[in-house]
Amino acid sequence: MNTVGHNVRKVDGVKLVTGRPAFTDDIHIPGMLIGKILPSPHAHARIRHIDTTKAKALPGVHAVLTYKDVPRVPHTTAGQAWPEPSPYDTYLLDSKVRFVGDRVAAVAAESRAIAEKALRLIEVEYDVLPAVLDIEKAMAPGAPVIHDEPDSTKIYDARRNIAGYILREIGSVEEGFREADLILEREFRTGRQQHCPLEPHVTIAWLDADGRLVIRSSTQVPYHARRQCAMILQIPVSRIHVIKPRIGGGFGGKQEMLLEDICGALTLAARRPVKIEYTREEEFYMARSRHPQILRMKMGAMRDGTIVASQLTVLATTGAYGSHSTTVQGNTGSKVLPLYRAPHMRFECHVVYTNAPVAGAFRGYGCPQGFFAQETLVDEIARELRIDPVEFHRKNVIRLGDIDRLSAQLGEGREGLPRHIRSCGLPECIDRGAAAIEWHRSPDLCGSSHLKRGRGMACTMQGSGIAGIDWASAFLKMNEDGSFFLQVGASDVGAGADTVLAQIAAETLGVSLDKIVITSGDTDVTPFDVGAYASSTTIISGGAVKKAAEKVRAQVLAVAAKMLDTTPDKLAVGDNQVFTICECAKSVSMSDLALHAMYKEKLQIMDGASHFNTDSPPPFCATFAEVEVDTQTGHIRVLHLVTAVDPGTAINPMQAEGQVEGAVAQGLGYALTEELVLDDAGRPLNPNFRDYKIFTAKDMPKLTTILVETDEPLGPYGAKSVSEVPINGPAPAIANAIFDAIGVRFRKLPIRPEDVLREVGRTPSSARDPLVALFPLSSSQSL
Repeated sequence: MNTVGHNVRKVDGVKLVTGRPAFTDDIHIPGMLIGKILPSPHAHARIRHIDTTKAKALPGVHAVLTYKDVPRVPHTTAGQAWPEPSPYDTYLLDSKVRFVGDRVAAVAAESRAIAEKALRLIEVEYDVLPAVLDIEKAMAPGAPVIHDEPDSTKIYDARRNIAGYILREIGSVEEGFREADLILEREFRTGRQQHCPLEPHVTIAWLDADGRLVIRSSTQVPYHARRQCAMILQIPVSRIHVIKPRIGGGFGGKQEMLLEDICGALTLAARRPVKIEYTREEEFYMARSRHPQILRMKMGAMRDGTIVASQLTVLATTGAYGSHSTTVQGNTGSKVLPLYRAPHMRFECHVVYTNAPVAGAFRGYGCPQGFFAQETLVDEIARELRIDPVEFHRKNVIRLGDIDRLSAQLGEGREGLPRHIRSCGLPECIDRGAAAIEWHRSPDLCGSSHLKRGRGMACTMQGSGIAGIDWASAFLKMNEDGSFFLQVGASDVGAGADTVLAQIAAETLGVSLDKIVITSGDTDVTPFDVGAYASSTTIISGGAVKKAAEKVRAQVLAVAAKMLDTTPDKLAVGDNQVFTICECAKSVSMSDLALHAMYKEKLQIMDGASHFNTDSPPPFCATFAEVEVDTQTGHIRVLHLVTAVDPGTAINPMQAEGQVEGAVAQGLGYALTEELVLDDAGRPLNPNFRDYKIFTAKDMPKLTTILVETDEPLGPYGAKSVSEVPINGPAPAIANAIFDAIGVRFRKLPIRPEDVLREVGRTPSSARDPLVALFPLSSSQSL
């Protein structure tokens, strides 16, 4: 192939590195006002009285909104396909607030200073209600009911603060555990991780010359945002135009309609352009985070290492609203448990409301939590059975040709379709990753008794789009110079999607990449796309691009056949021309062909296509970590992290490697440093980069990235996804490496130095854990 599989320069690279306008905030509209949101100071309260008189009287203030001024429309902020599976439990503005940071009011003023002063002038009297922050206490009898309003819908059990519930089983885990020679059961806990994009959420809205509401926003889901805003603001979809510029990092946090609705409401009220941008502090607690979970994992294995039963019970908090509540947790089961070929699997989950900041979509989408539990427990089982973890994985992981039966029941919050494993490079990922980390080499001696080194591994998988739900469309038209305009609804969130989609089009049409001019994410100009989430862009949007390009290529060949006096089946495309494939070689350039078509044939060569898959091909990953633990200070230093990934065909290998390393950086933070901490009143204690620690370039260990390419039949040119699966492996691989170094198991994230110091010197946790359960064995069955 000439373009696919090659490291080409990003189509938007020059404007990014030269600082040309690219992002939402890179424009200024005359007369633009600054919008600000008044956040709740309480975790749970009713607004007894609110007075905006002084704020409205402040010179420079053009609009002040409270719940009294806007339509009351229950909705979800989750950017999901209609009908959204998440509860409709959110309101533009409400008379009840449910977490510290919840919207109380909004203003639009001539400057940020005036807007902030106006917020201080709004007088609010609250009836403060008891708040519940603990996941387990939220379900208990007598707990404060967070959603007691009568008009919210699709809540599983509002009286018990349960936003959603899932229970699925294949086989019989009870039967499987009866057969098992060894059973281990453990509890794991994961924290609240924030996305920390370089660009915070920002939205600019204005009314165009026709009075239509234009929303320019840093969103991963422009079409979903348009549909939701139309419903919330009660105006026709046709009266809203959403523009998605270049996004400065999304990671799932911008798969959420957070500012578009309130910014649009202020614009309609003031009849002036309005911009709202979260500060970094607001981004931490008014935006979204990863769902904290309590996971109870139970696995049964035979003495030869065969896993026969696997059971995962999850208790998760969605925070104050049910955004992505069951869909994220559904992934914790559907994309985690099937990694192993156990005949018996059971998954149960309660998703609970608490008066905490709202959780939502985050890279990995429920899988980092599940794989931390599963891969840590698998390592413990392998060691209990005295089997090398590498060999244990080789024996038990899913294989080419397998059918994932659990996903037939567990699919993104609704009934899904079974996954067929049509491509699988996991065995090679394990082998090459183990070789790169030098798995069987004895760890280097540090020359000091308090520095201990160890190695650990984890295997993970993900998906590529939501089977039967995600779909996309693309449109191509030819220009007089032989170039092509490509229009896609897909959103480039920094991962290079525009480049990858242009590569697919160029490869199919036989032209160089500079001949593809791409426009993406504009609801007035581009065809529909669900947006950038669920690892769907390359396989779903790319599938639509390939189909559209094939249709256009057929038109090109038909015109060329007339010009070259032959038939289309004897023609091929390449190097910006169409040529015959017979001995008497003849050719015509794309530019000459375009001119002939437009001015002689009176034909505009153009076509479009839509695409969706009824399956979600999983990419696979094997992660290996080598760590050094200082038993005197508790400091954990990751020395080397190896990530071997099966992405199908890497359309752009350099971009794929960049996605792996970006995911790994977030996975390292999730494992060791990142957690948004709340006090007893639900207030965030570390909403800044001084106290919330993320890995920087100086903190990164040696990274080895290995692309193990396979050929996925459902993907364009054999491609699957790559951007999410690598985030799942660092936490369990590091936890297992720490055990290898100091003999202590850690089952709570992040693993901090104080946790190490607390455990050093104690009996290894596996020997004293009350949850361990070895089935009684006769003397002939003893291990």
